[in-house]
Amino acid sequence: MKNSPQTIQLLWKGQCFDFPLVQGSEGETAIDIKTLRQRTGLITLDQGYANTGSCTSSITFMDGERGILRYRGIPIQELARGASFKETAFLLIYGTLPTPGELVRFSEQLTDYSPVHENMRLFFQNFPPNAHPMGILSSMVNSLRSFYPELANADEEIQVTVPRLLSKIRTLAAMSYRISMGYQVVYPRPDLSYCANFLHMMFDSTVKPYELKEEVVQALRTIWILHADHEQNCSTSAVRLVGSARVNLYAAISSGITALWGPLHGGANQAVIDMLEGIRNNGGNVDTFVKRAKDRTDPFRLMGFGHRVYKTYDPRARIMKGVCHRLLQALDREDPLLDIAQELEKTALSDDYFISRNLYPNIDFYTGIAFRAMGIPTNMFPVMFAIGRLPGWIAQWLESIKDPHWKLNRPRQIYVGPGKTMYRPPTKGLDMEQYS
Repeated sequence: MKNSPQTIQLLWKGQCFDFPLVQGSEGETAIDIKTLRQRTGLITLDQGYANTGSCTSSITFMDGERGILRYRGIPIQELARGASFKETAFLLIYGTLPTPGELVRFSEQLTDYSPVHENMRLFFQNFPPNAHPMGILSSMVNSLRSFYPELANADEEIQVTVPRLLSKIRTLAAMSYRISMGYQVVYPRPDLSYCANFLHMMFDSTVKPYELKEEVVQALRTIWILHADHEQNCSTSAVRLVGSARVNLYAAISSGITALWGPLHGGANQAVIDMLEGIRNNGGNVDTFVKRAKDRTDPFRLMGFGHRVYKTYDPRARIMKGVCHRLLQALDREDPLLDIAQELEKTALSDDYFISRNLYPNIDFYTGIAFRAMGIPTNMFPVMFAIGRLPGWIAQWLESIKDPHWKLNRPRQIYVGPGKTMYRPPTKGLDMEQYS
Protein backbone atom coordinates (compact mmCIF):
# COMPACT_ATOMS: atom_id res chain seq x y z
CA MET A 1 0.00 0.00 0.00
CA LYS A 2 1.22 3.47 -0.81
CA ASN A 3 -0.19 6.97 -0.62
CA SER A 4 -0.94 8.59 -3.96
CA PRO A 5 0.04 12.22 -4.58
CA GLN A 6 -3.54 12.75 -5.72
CA THR A 7 -6.40 13.60 -3.41
CA ILE A 8 -10.19 13.66 -3.50
CA GLN A 9 -11.93 16.89 -2.58
CA LEU A 10 -15.19 17.03 -0.65
CA LEU A 11 -17.21 20.26 -0.65
CA TRP A 12 -19.39 20.60 2.43
CA LYS A 13 -21.00 23.70 3.91
CA GLY A 14 -18.76 26.02 1.96
CA GLN A 15 -15.54 24.27 2.95
CA CYS A 16 -13.23 22.09 0.88
CA PHE A 17 -11.72 19.00 2.49
CA ASP A 18 -8.92 16.97 0.89
CA PHE A 19 -8.72 13.22 1.46
CA PRO A 20 -5.73 11.18 0.29
CA LEU A 21 -5.91 8.31 -2.17
CA VAL A 22 -4.32 4.97 -1.30
CA GLN A 23 -3.15 2.56 -4.00
CA GLY A 24 -2.72 -1.20 -3.72
CA SER A 25 -0.06 -3.29 -5.42
CA GLU A 26 -2.46 -4.30 -8.23
CA GLY A 27 -3.59 -0.76 -8.96
CA GLU A 28 -6.79 -0.66 -6.89
CA THR A 29 -7.38 2.82 -5.51
CA ALA A 30 -9.22 3.78 -2.34
CA ILE A 31 -10.19 7.02 -0.61
CA ASP A 32 -8.73 7.19 2.89
CA ILE A 33 -11.60 8.55 4.98
CA LYS A 34 -10.41 7.70 8.49
CA THR A 35 -10.50 11.41 9.43
CA LEU A 36 -13.85 12.11 7.69
CA ARG A 37 -16.05 12.32 10.79
CA GLN A 38 -13.43 14.12 12.85
CA ARG A 39 -13.01 16.85 10.22
CA THR A 40 -16.51 17.15 8.75
CA GLY A 41 -18.96 15.48 11.14
CA LEU A 42 -20.06 13.21 8.29
CA ILE A 43 -19.93 9.43 7.97
CA THR A 44 -20.44 7.21 4.92
CA LEU A 45 -23.40 4.89 4.40
CA ASP A 46 -22.58 1.70 2.48
CA GLN A 47 -25.12 -1.01 3.21
CA GLY A 48 -23.57 -4.43 2.67
CA TYR A 49 -20.09 -2.82 2.54
CA ALA A 50 -19.92 -3.35 -1.23
CA ASN A 51 -17.80 -0.20 -1.66
CA THR A 52 -15.94 -0.19 1.65
CA GLY A 53 -12.41 -1.45 2.26
CA SER A 54 -12.21 -2.70 5.84
CA CYS A 55 -8.47 -3.39 5.86
CA THR A 56 -5.32 -3.72 3.83
CA SER A 57 -4.18 -7.28 3.16
CA SER A 58 -1.37 -9.13 1.40
CA ILE A 59 -3.08 -12.52 1.41
CA THR A 60 -5.51 -12.78 -1.51
CA PHE A 61 -6.06 -10.72 -4.65
CA MET A 62 -9.20 -11.08 -6.69
CA ASP A 63 -10.57 -9.13 -9.64
CA GLY A 64 -14.18 -10.01 -10.37
CA GLU A 65 -14.25 -8.12 -13.66
CA ARG A 66 -11.35 -10.12 -15.11
CA GLY A 67 -11.92 -13.40 -13.27
CA ILE A 68 -8.59 -13.34 -11.38
CA LEU A 69 -7.88 -15.04 -8.04
CA ARG A 70 -4.40 -15.33 -6.52
CA TYR A 71 -3.09 -16.51 -3.14
CA ARG A 72 0.00 -14.52 -2.12
CA GLY A 73 0.43 -13.64 -5.79
CA ILE A 74 0.19 -17.22 -7.12
CA PRO A 75 -2.73 -17.82 -9.55
CA ILE A 76 -5.32 -20.23 -8.22
CA GLN A 77 -4.99 -22.30 -11.39
CA GLU A 78 -1.36 -23.13 -10.60
CA LEU A 79 -2.07 -24.11 -7.01
CA ALA A 80 -5.03 -26.26 -8.01
CA ARG A 81 -2.88 -27.96 -10.65
CA GLY A 82 0.18 -28.80 -8.60
CA ALA A 83 0.03 -27.92 -4.87
CA SER A 84 -1.14 -30.02 -1.97
CA PHE A 85 -3.68 -28.64 0.46
CA LYS A 86 -1.00 -28.52 3.17
CA GLU A 87 1.28 -26.44 0.92
CA THR A 88 -1.59 -24.06 0.14
CA ALA A 89 -2.47 -23.71 3.83
CA PHE A 90 1.19 -22.99 4.69
CA LEU A 91 1.38 -20.41 1.88
CA LEU A 92 -1.70 -18.52 3.08
CA ILE A 93 -0.82 -18.61 6.77
CA TYR A 94 2.94 -18.00 6.69
CA GLY A 95 3.27 -16.00 3.48
CA THR A 96 5.48 -18.27 1.35
CA LEU A 97 5.42 -21.81 0.02
CA PRO A 98 7.16 -24.18 2.46
CA THR A 99 10.65 -25.51 1.89
CA PRO A 100 10.90 -29.33 1.88
CA GLY A 101 12.03 -29.23 5.51
CA GLU A 102 9.23 -26.89 6.56
CA LEU A 103 6.67 -29.07 4.81
CA VAL A 104 7.92 -32.19 6.63
CA ARG A 105 7.72 -30.39 9.98
CA PHE A 106 4.28 -28.98 9.19
CA SER A 107 3.04 -32.44 8.18
CA GLU A 108 4.40 -33.93 11.40
CA GLN A 109 2.57 -31.30 13.44
CA LEU A 110 -0.71 -32.02 11.64
CA THR A 111 -0.26 -35.74 12.35
CA ASP A 112 0.66 -35.20 16.01
CA TYR A 113 -2.30 -32.91 16.69
CA SER A 114 -4.98 -34.90 14.82
CA PRO A 115 -6.47 -36.82 17.81
CA VAL A 116 -8.93 -34.94 20.03
CA HIS A 117 -9.34 -35.13 23.79
CA GLU A 118 -11.44 -38.17 24.72
CA ASN A 119 -13.67 -36.03 26.95
CA MET A 120 -14.83 -34.13 23.86
CA ARG A 121 -16.78 -37.22 22.85
CA LEU A 122 -19.09 -36.56 25.80
CA PHE A 123 -19.87 -33.14 24.28
CA PHE A 124 -20.72 -34.72 20.94
CA GLN A 125 -22.95 -37.37 22.43
CA ASN A 126 -25.08 -34.80 24.27
CA PHE A 127 -26.11 -32.86 21.17
CA PRO A 128 -29.66 -33.66 20.00
CA PRO A 129 -29.78 -36.28 17.21
CA ASN A 130 -31.06 -33.71 14.70
CA ALA A 131 -28.42 -31.07 15.52
CA HIS A 132 -26.86 -29.60 12.38
CA PRO A 133 -23.15 -30.46 11.92
CA MET A 134 -22.26 -26.77 11.47
CA GLY A 135 -23.73 -25.89 14.87
CA ILE A 136 -21.86 -28.80 16.41
CA LEU A 137 -18.58 -27.84 14.69
CA SER A 138 -18.82 -24.20 15.77
CA SER A 139 -19.45 -25.22 19.37
CA MET A 140 -16.67 -27.80 19.44
CA VAL A 141 -14.09 -25.45 17.91
CA ASN A 142 -14.97 -22.83 20.53
CA SER A 143 -14.61 -25.44 23.29
CA LEU A 144 -11.03 -26.25 22.23
CA ARG A 145 -9.79 -23.31 24.31
CA SER A 146 -11.00 -25.12 27.45
CA PHE A 147 -9.12 -28.28 26.56
CA TYR A 148 -5.97 -26.49 25.35
CA PRO A 149 -5.32 -23.45 27.59
CA GLU A 150 -3.41 -20.48 26.23
CA LEU A 151 0.38 -20.56 26.44
CA ALA A 152 2.24 -17.71 28.14
CA ASN A 153 4.50 -17.01 25.15
CA ALA A 154 2.44 -15.43 22.33
CA ASP A 155 4.70 -16.63 19.50
CA GLU A 156 4.79 -20.17 20.84
CA GLU A 157 1.02 -20.07 21.26
CA ILE A 158 0.56 -19.28 17.57
CA GLN A 159 3.11 -21.91 16.47
CA VAL A 160 1.17 -24.57 18.38
CA THR A 161 -2.44 -23.40 18.01
CA VAL A 162 -2.42 -22.92 14.23
CA PRO A 163 -1.43 -26.49 13.22
CA ARG A 164 -3.47 -27.88 16.10
CA LEU A 165 -6.67 -26.27 14.82
CA LEU A 166 -5.93 -27.14 11.19
CA SER A 167 -5.51 -30.77 12.14
CA LYS A 168 -8.32 -31.14 14.65
CA ILE A 169 -11.04 -29.52 12.55
CA ARG A 170 -11.18 -32.47 10.16
CA THR A 171 -11.26 -34.89 13.11
CA LEU A 172 -14.06 -32.92 14.78
CA ALA A 173 -16.00 -32.73 11.50
CA ALA A 174 -15.77 -36.47 10.89
CA MET A 175 -16.71 -37.21 14.51
CA SER A 176 -19.76 -34.95 14.31
CA TYR A 177 -21.01 -36.92 11.31
CA ARG A 178 -20.33 -40.40 12.68
CA ILE A 179 -21.77 -39.76 16.14
CA SER A 180 -24.89 -38.18 14.63
CA MET A 181 -25.34 -41.37 12.58
CA GLY A 182 -24.72 -43.64 15.56
CA TYR A 183 -21.49 -44.96 14.06
CA GLN A 184 -18.30 -45.81 15.91
CA VAL A 185 -15.68 -43.05 15.83
CA VAL A 186 -12.76 -43.69 13.46
CA TYR A 187 -9.37 -42.28 14.43
CA PRO A 188 -6.83 -40.70 12.03
CA ARG A 189 -4.00 -42.67 10.46
CA PRO A 190 -0.47 -41.19 10.40
CA ASP A 191 0.27 -42.73 6.99
CA LEU A 192 -2.49 -40.88 5.13
CA SER A 193 -2.50 -37.42 3.56
CA TYR A 194 -4.61 -34.59 4.97
CA CYS A 195 -7.50 -35.17 2.54
CA ALA A 196 -7.30 -38.98 2.56
CA ASN A 197 -7.35 -38.99 6.36
CA PHE A 198 -10.61 -37.06 6.43
CA LEU A 199 -12.27 -39.49 4.02
CA HIS A 200 -10.94 -42.40 6.11
CA MET A 201 -12.40 -40.92 9.33
CA MET A 202 -15.73 -40.16 7.63
CA PHE A 203 -16.41 -43.44 5.88
CA ASP A 204 -14.18 -46.25 7.13
CA SER A 205 -15.92 -49.24 8.71
CA THR A 206 -14.84 -52.43 10.42
CA VAL A 207 -17.45 -54.24 8.31
CA LYS A 208 -16.32 -52.80 4.98
CA PRO A 209 -13.12 -50.70 4.88
CA TYR A 210 -13.47 -47.54 2.83
CA GLU A 211 -11.70 -47.65 -0.53
CA LEU A 212 -9.62 -44.50 -0.88
CA LYS A 213 -9.91 -43.82 -4.59
CA GLU A 214 -7.25 -41.43 -5.86
CA GLU A 215 -9.82 -39.53 -7.97
CA VAL A 216 -11.89 -38.76 -4.86
CA VAL A 217 -8.84 -37.72 -2.81
CA GLN A 218 -7.63 -35.41 -5.60
CA ALA A 219 -11.10 -33.92 -6.09
CA LEU A 220 -11.33 -33.12 -2.37
CA ARG A 221 -7.81 -31.62 -2.42
CA THR A 222 -8.79 -29.33 -5.28
CA ILE A 223 -12.08 -28.29 -3.68
CA TRP A 224 -10.35 -27.34 -0.44
CA ILE A 225 -7.63 -25.39 -2.27
CA LEU A 226 -10.25 -23.47 -4.26
CA HIS A 227 -12.09 -22.60 -1.05
CA ALA A 228 -9.01 -21.78 1.06
CA ASP A 229 -9.49 -18.00 0.92
CA HIS A 230 -11.62 -15.51 -0.96
CA GLU A 231 -10.73 -12.05 0.29
CA GLN A 232 -13.11 -10.18 2.63
CA ASN A 233 -16.24 -12.29 2.29
CA CYS A 234 -18.92 -12.58 4.97
CA SER A 235 -17.29 -15.27 7.12
CA THR A 236 -13.76 -13.84 6.77
CA SER A 237 -15.03 -10.41 7.76
CA ALA A 238 -16.72 -12.05 10.77
CA VAL A 239 -13.39 -13.59 11.82
CA ARG A 240 -11.65 -10.21 11.53
CA LEU A 241 -14.50 -8.37 13.29
CA VAL A 242 -14.61 -10.76 16.25
CA GLY A 243 -10.82 -11.00 16.27
CA SER A 244 -10.56 -7.20 16.58
CA ALA A 245 -11.78 -7.61 20.17
CA ARG A 246 -8.61 -9.68 20.71
CA VAL A 247 -10.42 -12.93 21.37
CA ASN A 248 -8.54 -16.20 21.06
CA LEU A 249 -8.17 -17.91 17.67
CA TYR A 250 -10.74 -20.61 18.46
CA ALA A 251 -13.46 -18.05 19.25
CA ALA A 252 -12.70 -16.05 16.10
CA ILE A 253 -12.84 -19.16 13.91
CA SER A 254 -16.06 -20.29 15.58
CA SER A 255 -17.66 -17.01 14.49
CA GLY A 256 -16.51 -17.64 10.92
CA ILE A 257 -18.08 -21.11 10.95
CA THR A 258 -21.36 -19.62 12.17
CA ALA A 259 -21.36 -16.99 9.42
CA LEU A 260 -20.52 -19.62 6.80
CA TRP A 261 -23.55 -21.63 7.89
CA GLY A 262 -25.91 -19.19 6.14
CA PRO A 263 -27.65 -20.30 2.91
CA LEU A 264 -26.40 -17.20 1.10
CA HIS A 265 -22.80 -18.10 1.92
CA GLY A 266 -21.50 -21.58 2.76
CA GLY A 267 -24.91 -23.17 2.45
CA ALA A 268 -25.22 -22.32 -1.24
CA ASN A 269 -23.97 -25.71 -2.46
CA GLN A 270 -26.57 -27.37 -0.25
CA ALA A 271 -29.20 -25.12 -1.87
CA VAL A 272 -28.08 -26.43 -5.28
CA ILE A 273 -28.91 -30.00 -4.29
CA ASP A 274 -32.26 -28.88 -2.83
CA MET A 275 -33.04 -27.19 -6.16
CA LEU A 276 -32.09 -30.29 -8.16
CA GLU A 277 -34.29 -32.42 -5.92
CA GLY A 278 -37.13 -29.97 -6.50
CA ILE A 279 -36.69 -30.28 -10.28
CA ARG A 280 -36.65 -34.09 -10.05
CA ASN A 281 -39.74 -34.18 -7.83
CA ASN A 282 -41.60 -32.00 -10.34
CA GLY A 283 -41.03 -34.17 -13.37
CA GLY A 284 -37.36 -33.49 -14.11
CA ASN A 285 -38.03 -31.22 -17.12
CA VAL A 286 -35.05 -28.84 -17.10
CA ASP A 287 -36.44 -26.58 -19.83
CA THR A 288 -39.48 -25.78 -17.69
CA PHE A 289 -37.32 -24.55 -14.83
CA VAL A 290 -34.99 -22.60 -17.11
CA LYS A 291 -38.05 -20.73 -18.45
CA ARG A 292 -39.19 -20.09 -14.89
CA ALA A 293 -35.76 -18.67 -14.00
CA LYS A 294 -36.09 -16.15 -16.85
CA ASP A 295 -39.52 -15.01 -15.68
CA ARG A 296 -39.07 -12.04 -13.34
CA THR A 297 -42.55 -12.58 -11.90
CA ASP A 298 -41.65 -16.14 -10.85
CA PRO A 299 -39.84 -16.45 -7.47
CA PHE A 300 -37.90 -19.51 -8.68
CA ARG A 301 -34.16 -18.97 -9.09
CA LEU A 302 -31.44 -21.24 -10.40
CA MET A 303 -29.15 -21.82 -7.43
CA GLY A 304 -25.42 -22.04 -8.17
CA PHE A 305 -25.48 -19.59 -11.08
CA GLY A 306 -23.82 -16.17 -11.06
CA HIS A 307 -21.72 -14.55 -8.33
CA ARG A 308 -21.85 -11.24 -6.47
CA VAL A 309 -18.19 -10.45 -7.17
CA TYR A 310 -17.37 -12.19 -10.46
CA LYS A 311 -18.79 -10.50 -13.57
CA THR A 312 -17.26 -13.16 -15.77
CA TYR A 313 -16.73 -16.90 -15.34
CA ASP A 314 -15.60 -17.64 -11.76
CA PRO A 315 -12.03 -18.99 -12.21
CA ARG A 316 -12.66 -21.52 -9.45
CA ALA A 317 -15.76 -22.77 -11.28
CA ARG A 318 -13.75 -23.37 -14.46
CA ILE A 319 -11.37 -25.60 -12.50
CA MET A 320 -14.15 -27.26 -10.53
CA LYS A 321 -16.13 -28.05 -13.66
CA GLY A 322 -13.28 -30.20 -14.98
CA VAL A 323 -12.75 -31.85 -11.59
CA CYS A 324 -16.46 -32.61 -11.29
CA HIS A 325 -16.73 -34.22 -14.72
CA ARG A 326 -13.58 -36.33 -14.17
CA LEU A 327 -14.90 -37.44 -10.78
CA LEU A 328 -18.27 -38.48 -12.18
CA GLN A 329 -16.55 -40.40 -14.95
CA ALA A 330 -14.19 -42.18 -12.54
CA LEU A 331 -16.94 -43.15 -10.09
CA ASP A 332 -19.42 -44.10 -12.80
CA ARG A 333 -22.27 -43.37 -10.40
CA GLU A 334 -25.91 -43.46 -11.42
CA ASP A 335 -27.78 -40.60 -9.81
CA PRO A 336 -30.76 -38.78 -11.36
CA LEU A 337 -29.74 -35.52 -9.66
CA LEU A 338 -26.34 -35.62 -11.33
CA ASP A 339 -28.01 -36.20 -14.69
CA ILE A 340 -30.31 -33.22 -14.11
CA ALA A 341 -27.36 -31.06 -13.08
CA GLN A 342 -25.42 -31.88 -16.24
CA GLU A 343 -28.45 -31.18 -18.41
CA LEU A 344 -29.10 -27.91 -16.58
CA GLU A 345 -25.47 -26.84 -17.03
CA LYS A 346 -25.56 -27.61 -20.76
CA THR A 347 -28.83 -25.72 -21.26
CA ALA A 348 -27.74 -22.61 -19.34
CA LEU A 349 -24.31 -22.38 -20.99
CA SER A 350 -25.91 -22.31 -24.44
CA ASP A 351 -28.64 -19.79 -23.56
CA ASP A 352 -28.05 -16.11 -24.45
CA TYR A 353 -30.16 -15.02 -21.46
CA PHE A 354 -27.64 -16.46 -18.99
CA ILE A 355 -24.53 -15.69 -21.03
CA SER A 356 -25.43 -12.01 -21.52
CA ARG A 357 -26.01 -11.63 -17.78
CA ASN A 358 -22.83 -13.48 -16.78
CA LEU A 359 -24.95 -16.12 -15.05
CA TYR A 360 -22.45 -18.93 -15.42
CA PRO A 361 -22.44 -21.94 -13.08
CA ASN A 362 -20.38 -20.95 -10.05
CA ILE A 363 -18.22 -23.06 -7.76
CA ASP A 364 -21.16 -23.91 -5.49
CA PHE A 365 -22.96 -25.58 -8.41
CA TYR A 366 -20.10 -27.96 -9.10
CA THR A 367 -19.03 -28.63 -5.50
CA GLY A 368 -22.57 -29.65 -4.55
CA ILE A 369 -22.57 -32.20 -7.36
CA ALA A 370 -19.05 -33.43 -6.49
CA PHE A 371 -19.84 -33.83 -2.79
CA ARG A 372 -22.96 -35.81 -3.62
CA ALA A 373 -20.95 -38.07 -5.92
CA MET A 374 -18.41 -38.65 -3.13
CA GLY A 375 -21.19 -39.73 -0.79
CA ILE A 376 -20.98 -36.65 1.46
CA PRO A 377 -24.37 -36.07 3.16
CA THR A 378 -26.05 -32.81 2.18
CA ASN A 379 -26.00 -31.37 5.71
CA MET A 380 -22.21 -31.84 5.74
CA PHE A 381 -21.67 -29.63 2.68
CA PRO A 382 -21.12 -26.40 4.70
CA VAL A 383 -18.75 -28.30 7.01
CA MET A 384 -16.67 -29.33 3.99
CA PHE A 385 -16.54 -25.66 2.99
CA ALA A 386 -15.43 -24.67 6.52
CA ILE A 387 -12.52 -27.13 6.52
CA GLY A 388 -11.29 -25.73 3.22
CA ARG A 389 -11.70 -22.10 4.30
CA LEU A 390 -9.89 -22.55 7.63
CA PRO A 391 -6.37 -21.65 6.33
CA GLY A 392 -7.69 -18.36 4.97
CA TRP A 393 -9.49 -17.53 8.20
CA ILE A 394 -6.33 -18.24 10.20
CA ALA A 395 -4.21 -16.15 7.82
CA GLN A 396 -6.65 -13.24 8.02
CA TRP A 397 -6.78 -13.43 11.83
CA LEU A 398 -2.99 -13.48 12.09
CA GLU A 399 -2.66 -10.55 9.71
CA SER A 400 -5.23 -8.52 11.63
CA ILE A 401 -3.66 -9.02 15.07
CA LYS A 402 -0.25 -8.00 13.70
CA ASP A 403 -1.58 -4.92 11.92
CA PRO A 404 0.06 -1.79 13.42
CA HIS A 405 -3.09 0.14 12.51
CA TRP A 406 -5.35 -2.29 14.37
CA LYS A 407 -8.52 -0.88 15.88
CA LEU A 408 -11.51 -2.46 17.56
CA ASN A 409 -14.07 -2.71 14.75
CA ARG A 410 -16.98 -0.42 15.52
CA PRO A 411 -19.08 0.69 12.52
CA ARG A 412 -21.30 3.77 12.73
CA GLN A 413 -24.96 3.98 11.75
CA ILE A 414 -27.58 6.39 10.47
CA TYR A 415 -30.41 6.48 12.98
CA VAL A 416 -33.89 6.51 11.38
CA GLY A 417 -36.07 5.86 14.45
CA PRO A 418 -38.45 8.26 16.24
CA GLY A 419 -37.22 11.53 17.65
CA LYS A 420 -37.16 12.41 21.32
CA THR A 421 -40.33 11.06 22.91
CA MET A 422 -41.48 11.70 26.48
CA TYR A 423 -42.18 8.72 28.71
CA ARG A 424 -45.86 8.10 29.35
CA PRO A 425 -46.81 5.96 32.38
CA PRO A 426 -49.18 2.99 31.93
CA THR A 427 -52.94 3.45 32.00
CA LYS A 428 -54.17 4.84 35.30
CA GLY A 429 -55.45 2.17 37.65
CA LEU A 430 -52.92 -0.50 36.64
CA ASP A 431 -51.33 -2.01 39.73
CA MET A 432 -47.65 -1.19 39.24
CA GLU A 433 -46.48 -2.85 42.46
CA GLN A 434 -46.51 -6.25 40.78
CA TYR A 435 -44.04 -4.94 38.17
CA SER A 436 -41.71 -3.20 40.61
